[in-house]
Amino acid sequence: MTESTGRDAPPGKARRGRPPTTALNQKRILDTALALVEREGPDALTLRRLGAELGANHTAVLRHFSGKDEILLGLADRLVEEALDGFAPADDWRRTLETLARRMRAACLAHPQVALLSTTRVSRRAAEFRGADVVVGALRAAGFGERDAARYYRSLVDTALALSSYEAAAAALDGRSREGDRMAWRREYLAVPPALHPHLAAVAPYLAEADDDDRFETTLGLLLDAIAARADAV
Repeated sequence: MTESTGRDAPPGKARRGRPPTTALNQKRILDTALALVEREGPDALTLRRLGAELGANHTAVLRHFSGKDEILLGLADRLVEEALDGFAPADDWRRTLETLARRMRAACLAHPQVALLSTTRVSRRAAEFRGADVVVGALRAAGFGERDAARYYRSLVDTALALSSYEAAAAALDGRSREGDRMAWRREYLAVPPALHPHLAAVAPYLAEADDDDRFETTLGLLLDAIAARADAV
């Protein structure tokens, strides 16, 4: 017995194992793209592979997105959307910025492979605009004018994303490499000769204590301290 072909299928029904392309929408495509990247890494995201995952010809994807780059922008916005889910600005500008930075970091670490692809992109979509408005609003509440609020917004967001994407890159490493890097602070750095590297040897016992959380919070605190100092001078 031979398999039935598309011509044998009743009108309005797709071939077996392939849902009708009318079932596709941007949300479903982005959901599938995110799952594919997280499962197999950034290189797995191609239009043909995405079409196969969706059970559709890749040209059907192009009815909803102009190309792969627009899908990447959609994934970038998806991370911001996740960070903003349930978020409300605080009464204090600094607490607002701290909370939003921590939420963005959590979203990146929840999807490290996607973060590697998208944290350097400007999605110019709804979630990004909403997040930008919150950050700029907090900076204006701190007392900055439009020009300074714009400058500090760019610096603050880029720093928070850089830290988050750095952690995401480490999280995306294979387990052996990740563990080797982690243990280096407890082995190789502790073993540096004091005669050659006296300052490094002096602090080596404390380097391992500066874990991911500590480094993120320290850097965020330094940046916000600097912004607060400049706000006081306005």
